[in-house]
Amino acid sequence: MPAGFTAEGRPFRGNPKAGVTLVEYADYVCPFCGRFFQQTLPSVLEKYVRSGQVKLVVDDFPLDSLHPTAPKGAAAAMCVGEQGAARFWQMHDALFKRQQEWGRLADPMAFLAEAAGKTGVNMKLYKQCVDSERIKAKVQQRVAAAQKAGFTGTPSFQFVHEASGKVFPLVGAQPVTAFAATIDAVLLGKELPGAEAAAKPDLPLWARNEGLNPDAKRAGYTVAGDAYKGNPKAKMVMVEFGDFECPACQRHALETQPTLDKKFVDSGEIMWVAKHFPLRTHLHAPVAAAASECAGDQGKFWAMHDTLFQRLEQWSAESEQDSELTRLAANLGLDGAQFATCLQGRPALERVLRDLYDGQAIGVRTIPTFILFYGGVGHVLTGARSTEEFVSTLQKQLEMAKSQEAEALAKR
Repeated sequence: MPAGFTAEGRPFRGNPKAGVTLVEYADYVCPFCGRFFQQTLPSVLEKYVRSGQVKLVVDDFPLDSLHPTAPKGAAAAMCVGEQGAARFWQMHDALFKRQQEWGRLADPMAFLAEAAGKTGVNMKLYKQCVDSERIKAKVQQRVAAAQKAGFTGTPSFQFVHEASGKVFPLVGAQPVTAFAATIDAVLLGKELPGAEAAAKPDLPLWARNEGLNPDAKRAGYTVAGDAYKGNPKAKMVMVEFGDFECPACQRHALETQPTLDKKFVDSGEIMWVAKHFPLRTHLHAPVAAAASECAGDQGKFWAMHDTLFQRLEQWSAESEQDSELTRLAANLGLDGAQFATCLQGRPALERVLRDLYDGQAIGVRTIPTFILFYGGVGHVLTGARSTEEFVSTLQKQLEMAKSQEAEALAKR
């Protein structure tokens, strides 16, 4: 496929005179962008770009508050691109294919240099570029441009009908069918019916407003069946995938979460939702998760949640987890017979498995994983972070959301 740069310096693939331009605002560390790259982009390239109907343009939108290494990846790709468009696309593809290898590295520069070297660039020029303030400023300019376009998360897309100049947005890692329907309509110059609905991400029930509403029949749980705390009417929702036998999850629960609860949950700014993601390597995590669900049946999910992390070393070392978990339940004042019957049954474990499948469906691999939802868009944070870093991240996201809300109101 032809490759080059637009007049504004954005890399593109495909026919430069195509009737439709598809602009992707991407973050190289974003798992949803990775899912789009793996599952949807190949079909779009083959059917529309290779045929000359669509020109694909990539614009950088690294969310450094969520993915601290993403701006470095964007800068590295830009620097490779300065030595040729074909090399840029080699680097672009390599960063997404190997996303899991470098995204969480404290310092990814050695990895990025290795990946850049494989494209055949002059490494001296590459190093001068990535070390320069010029390229850092260029990355920030791209971020500002994406925000000005009204986007808050990645991946986000614009479909531009070149003849009329009309622009149609699409947000999230949508399926191939959504892209095909939109491209086919834009190619014909048609107005998209229900464009506002189409612009919303294809979220599962547990992440949509109707699934996040409180369950009237089960206090403390959402309609989708997940335990929550905080204000159910909060505009911002944090969904946490965790494992009760995970040391990083324990560290977050005991060291960081109390501050987050006090600052954001108790104040009503964030609704916090818990989902289970027991790893295969943690043999006792599934039964512990089931125990929290059984406690939830008696209105004490969060009390058991906290106790399991506080007493992790004790209950996980016991040869008979059921008896130890039942003892913890008794200490919390739960009905012992009801709890034991629940723990020995299948329904509680089924809820845990449902959460596990929910996580796998969106690409959760490491724990804890946090997904911050606002306005129908999810931002992913992976791994335990320091209290200071987590507070700063949430504060920035809240301020950005409030600023965008104020701008929207001013335009009305």
